[in-house]
Amino acid sequence: MPSLDVSIAAATAVVGFDLMRDQEVSVSGGDRVITGAAIMGSAAAQDTEVHLKVGLVTVSKLLNRTTGAPNMDDVVPLEAVVPAGDRIAAVVVDAPATNPINMKLMYEELE
Repeated sequence: MPSLDVSIAAATAVVGFDLMRDQEVSVSGGDRVITGAAIMGSAAAQDTEVHLKVGLVTVSKLLNRTTGAPNMDDVVPLEAVVPAGDRIAAVVVDAPATNPINMKLMYEELE
């Protein structure tokens, strides 16, 4: 199962910034399923919130649990279908105070 790890500096990850902005997997010609996601980082637990979206629909609201980078134990299970051509976005709604924000996104390409 493919995964994507993204790390964005706190100065860049301002409110409204899309963590998926420069990621090739954000749009695909085939159907996909988001199977899990996690965010970590910043200076303190729960000081950053990111909304994971498929098209215009919010499929998960993620809070950072602690500093550092997420691993598989931190991933929140999801089953969000992403139709071909729809964009995956991870929009910052409460920005990190300091330190990078780190995201792990798990997904599957459907046949």
